Amino acid sequence: MADYTKTEKFQLHVPNLEELCEVLEKGLRKCFEDASVCVAECPDLTKEPFQFPVEGLCGKPRITDVGGVPYLIPLVHLDKVYNMNTVSKELELPGAFILGAGAVSSKTVGMNAELMPLVLTQTEGKPAINASYFSSVNPVDGKCLQEKYSDRFHDYDFGLLANLYACEGKPGKVIKVRAGRRTGEESLVSCMRKTMEEHYGDKTLALGGTFVIQKGKAKIHIMPREFSSCPLNSNEEVNNWLKHFEVSAPLICQSVMVSRDPGLDLRLEHTHGFSHHGEGGHYYIDTTPDTVEYLGYFLPAEFIYRIDRPVQTHTVGRD
Repeated sequence: MADYTKTEKFQLHVPNLEELCEVLEKGLRKCFEDASVCVAECPDLTKEPFQFPVEGLCGKPRITDVGGVPYLIPLVHLDKVYNMNTVSKELELPGAFILGAGAVSSKTVGMNAELMPLVLTQTEGKPAINASYFSSVNPVDGKCLQEKYSDRFHDYDFGLLANLYACEGKPGKVIKVRAGRRTGEESLVSCMRKTMEEHYGDKTLALGGTFVIQKGKAKIHIMPREFSSCPLNSNEEVNNWLKHFEVSAPLICQSVMVSRDPGLDLRLEHTHGFSHHGEGGHYYIDTTPDTVEYLGYFLPAEFIYRIDRPVQTHTVGRD
């Protein structure tokens, strides 16, 4: 079962936003022909294309790494089920808005699937709002099947693993990122994360937020509906088990990235995306570097909370 008694808290380095913008822009220019990063007001995220249940990404920003890949592979731990409302309390922020990347609770959904969580958690006198999406492999044609979570399910559980950004959902100043025409080998997320790692060295900092792939296409994966009955012991075996797709813009992505692991057995970057045209899943990288355009909004987190860290761990399947 989920073990919330094991929650660990770590204070992150939070640089000045203007300084961080300069660092990120310099790094992105190594990977993209067009790149600009600045401090800006967060747009109203309740509007298109986001349609989030809150206006902004500000107010006590924090991230959490819940569970982990070792609960999925080599063999699944079906007992690992977590709840967004409980997680928000573990983050010392009841009523938080939570976004990110994770896996559904197979006990709720009846299968394995990718989760794009968008949850305004409950607080005293206010019920939770679940605006999440999930994607599975369509059993009829083998294609991507994206669904609105609240259209079918009405709980706030998820399973196995998740990388989440939480905040009060308020408007305010954020880091605005534009990038286009990729010239390097790294994805937008990997380029940003590695830029922070290189610049800040032993200091650990993390970003959470959302970005839109406005033009182009992207490579994603979706986990099969059935968990593997055979142990998956290598990245190659995991890759062969996953189902890969190329999806089209616009794609709205939720991302968490950490510059370095301070000893908490973290997944350093994890991004899931959804669309309003029925495609979504785990984002890797764009597949149209000459035409791709990104627009994103991020904020550095103040703390990371490591919830239910696996005792037996490995590094397989964390790409």
